[in-house]
Amino acid sequence: MYLINKNHSFQYETENLLRLFFPEKITVSDTLPEKGDYCLTELEGSTVSVRIRLLGSEYTDRKVFDLSEKLSDDTEESYLERKMALMMFSLLSEITEYTPPWGILTGVRPAKLMSNLSAVHGEAWAREYFTNELRVSADKTDLAVSVAKKEAPIIKASAPDSYSLYVSIPFCPTRCSYCSFISHSNESAKKLIPEYVEKLCEELAVTGSIAKELELKLESIYIGGGTPSVLTAEQLKRVTDAINSNFDVPSAREYTIEAGRPDSTTEEKLRVMKNCGCTRISINPQTFNDSVLKEIGRNHSSQMTLDCFADARRVGFGNINTDLIAGLPTDTLDSYEKTLSKAIELSPENITVHTLALKRSSNIVTESRRTNSGIVASEMLSVTQKKLTQAGYVPYYMYRQSKCLGNLENVGWTKAGYECLYNVYMMEECHTVLAVGAGAVIKLKAPESKEIERIFNYKYPYEYISGFDEIIRRKDYIGEFYRKYR
Repeated sequence: MYLINKNHSFQYETENLLRLFFPEKITVSDTLPEKGDYCLTELEGSTVSVRIRLLGSEYTDRKVFDLSEKLSDDTEESYLERKMALMMFSLLSEITEYTPPWGILTGVRPAKLMSNLSAVHGEAWAREYFTNELRVSADKTDLAVSVAKKEAPIIKASAPDSYSLYVSIPFCPTRCSYCSFISHSNESAKKLIPEYVEKLCEELAVTGSIAKELELKLESIYIGGGTPSVLTAEQLKRVTDAINSNFDVPSAREYTIEAGRPDSTTEEKLRVMKNCGCTRISINPQTFNDSVLKEIGRNHSSQMTLDCFADARRVGFGNINTDLIAGLPTDTLDSYEKTLSKAIELSPENITVHTLALKRSSNIVTESRRTNSGIVASEMLSVTQKKLTQAGYVPYYMYRQSKCLGNLENVGWTKAGYECLYNVYMMEECHTVLAVGAGAVIKLKAPESKEIERIFNYKYPYEYISGFDEIIRRKDYIGEFYRKYR
């Protein structure tokens, strides 16, 4: 499918919208192709034109818009961009007989948009805007409202001087077929782990010192990956000891460690996690279908997940999250529903359901493997909502990724009182996140302001180690940032 844009700068929006209907490669061009399918969008003053050729047939739409009708929140450009997207969406839905449930909304934080619109215009207006101006389905609009309401008290409880600590462990036992982090799972990367742990502990010491000097209040801790449990029990203890030595861990309201894959999580490691003050862990089977596990390159069985979960309960963890993925290759609606039932049977405090994202450098994409459609993924999420609601779970945070099947969402479901604070803080960008490790991104949130600035660490472990002095130097800006607002 070719995309040709004339006289406007809306390529990001038009390309992402076209991909909802045609997830294969979109080629952006300046000229119409002689053969093949294309979508042409054009702007002349306030006149918007859309022309689509598909399988030899042509479809067109052309409208003149009254700029005086734009919302007060709109610029002329944003108004016309949205109207162009609506025209594309209507035409493509009619042609393909498929209507994506999130409409033209391509942003990653729907609940944040709903919250912001509701704060300014009221919930009824925000709902109408979602359904009429963005063409979001009634179900997804309800989901955005529910999540926004669940997040509100968590966000409100975060003080202006608060922050979360994120610790990156970017290593995995093997590479899953849907993952794009190639070098983090090979043998040469694993050899870097001992030196990586040394540097990570140094960075934690520097970061902790800065947080204390600025008198920031620690709200939550999150050790993620990758797969943190790929570390040995001794290495994991070194990292958690460094956290306890340099941060006021008892003051934190939450401490999460992604135990991750059951093939790398042992009872000894779980005890290290429990003894360091960790209050919440994540055990991530992705599916309870063994043939699907094999298809995606996971070297564990469903039974190993069950055993790991039992170990975690025996060690004393009363707050466990379980990750599942809707739309995995070879998974069916029936087998996915069985996975969901098994997860509910385990009764974890959180169940996070992701939609498969087709990342550009993942094996699924580079090897052109057959995947589920957005329609099947959407059916899986409908079953998810029904079954988890019946089981007493409610949605408390949500985000979306580019190239998700069907432009669908990732949702965290929780039992009452077990919402993961860090997930809300991170997704809604409501306070500072001090992040350490390879690929970590520090997000500095200005007190009493919406301003956010970022400091990036090097992405890969070998870059992190070789460029460690530069990473430490960049941290000087944390103090500079806060001094601007004090």
